[in-house]
Amino acid sequence: MYELIPLQQLAAGSVALVGQVLGRPEQVHRARELGFRDGAEIRMVRSGTPCIVRLGSQTLCLRGNESLHVLVRPGAVA
Repeated sequence: MYELIPLQQLAAGSVALVGQVLGRPEQVHRARELGFRDGAEIRMVRSGTPCIVRLGSQTLCLRGNESLHVLVRPGAVA
C-alpha cells in the first residue's frame, strides 16, 4: 500500500496518482472539474510555489496552498 503525501512534496519529474482531494466543498468540486480525481496520473513539472503539474493533456499551475489539498501516491503508477 502506498502512503499519501501532499502534492507539494512530490519532486520535479516524479509521477504519482491522485489519492484524495481535501478542502472546502467548492474547492474540491473545482479540483475535480480540472481532473484531480482519485486515480488520475499526475506528473510534477516544477515543484515549489507555484508548482506546475501535468494532469492528462493539460498543464496546470497551482498557487500557494491550493496544492496542499491534493494528496498523491508517489510511485504508484503502473
